[in-house]
Amino acid sequence: MTILIAAGGTGGHLYPAIALARAFLERNATTRIVFVGTSRGLESKVLAHEGFELALISAKPIMGKGPLDVLSGLWAMPVSLWESRKLLHRRRPDLVIGVGGYTSPMIVLAAALAGVPRVIIEPNAHPGLANKAVGPFVHRVFLAFSSAAAAFRSSKVRVVGTPIRREFLTQCVPSSHTPSRDRRHVLIFGGSQGAKAINSAAIEGLPTLLKQRPEITVTHQTGELDHRRVTEAYQRAGVAVNAVPFLYDMPTVINAADVVVARSGAMTVAELTACGKPAILIPLPTAIYDHQTKNAQVMQEAGAAVVIPQSQLNAQTLARELASILGNPETMRAMSAASLSLRRMDAAEAIVRECYALIGDQHDVNQSLGAAGI
Repeated sequence: MTILIAAGGTGGHLYPAIALARAFLERNATTRIVFVGTSRGLESKVLAHEGFELALISAKPIMGKGPLDVLSGLWAMPVSLWESRKLLHRRRPDLVIGVGGYTSPMIVLAAALAGVPRVIIEPNAHPGLANKAVGPFVHRVFLAFSSAAAAFRSSKVRVVGTPIRREFLTQCVPSSHTPSRDRRHVLIFGGSQGAKAINSAAIEGLPTLLKQRPEITVTHQTGELDHRRVTEAYQRAGVAVNAVPFLYDMPTVINAADVVVARSGAMTVAELTACGKPAILIPLPTAIYDHQTKNAQVMQEAGAAVVIPQSQLNAQTLARELASILGNPETMRAMSAASLSLRRMDAAEAIVRECYALIGDQHDVNQSLGAAGI
């Protein structure tokens, strides 16, 4: 069986797709998986590290861009559709999967024109434009949050959670289950490319906290562009922080944390709940449809996170919230339990089962229940 997966641009689109790809390979190791993306996104870097093939198309982002970029993105659509049709003709896939973002619509539309079975994954509490646009042309819509269901035909919708890497399910130890210890570890990251606002609040607010509370240690993913500034700021302040530009092994670093400071992309929320980690979430204010705020609200309403809007984020607020959580073991245990209650353990496996039922059991070495009506 051959599967094309259109996912890229950011880790929020890419990492659920990688988790799903590995679930397909666990089901049938002979499955051929090809990712579809662009040369400008995170996928060119991450997929080489993960060992997956990447086929390139000329798609460009439109949402949230200026007029010239919008025109460029619109011009790229027919080009990337033509490239996608050529790719389908060359690879002859049995299934096409779109995970939202600007790389997804044209390959899904090309699959519809070619009559190839196709599904989409929507990991956010509010669906993005790309998935809403192609929703009428797909056979299944896999959602992480039931709140997104209204945007799609109910007969197509399956609420399964967000696919996450298996390491999160096997390595992570919820904070509420860890033995008490003297040291507390904080993980700070602003998404795959970092976040300057979070970085600035951290370098201004953490030095005083760390000097007052020497038992606290910190790992801080800065993003490539801001790494030097952050590293030099910590050095000038005289505090030891493990500042790194990028983190590949998120299961290990999240597992090592007692509290996580992060954006609230769908992938981040899924990974935090898999490990049951208390969190301070700073939604990206420029996210399309403000979907990160909606994701964060789910965590906050459950009692698993404190949400700080970026407009209210500063050194004092961040340091105060960290000190409050880290200084109260009962709060940490309660937040951890609340986070753990939100996790979905079998999202990838559920999607794989549905996809096999969709395309038929002739592809399945484990013999699924057979084809369902498309």
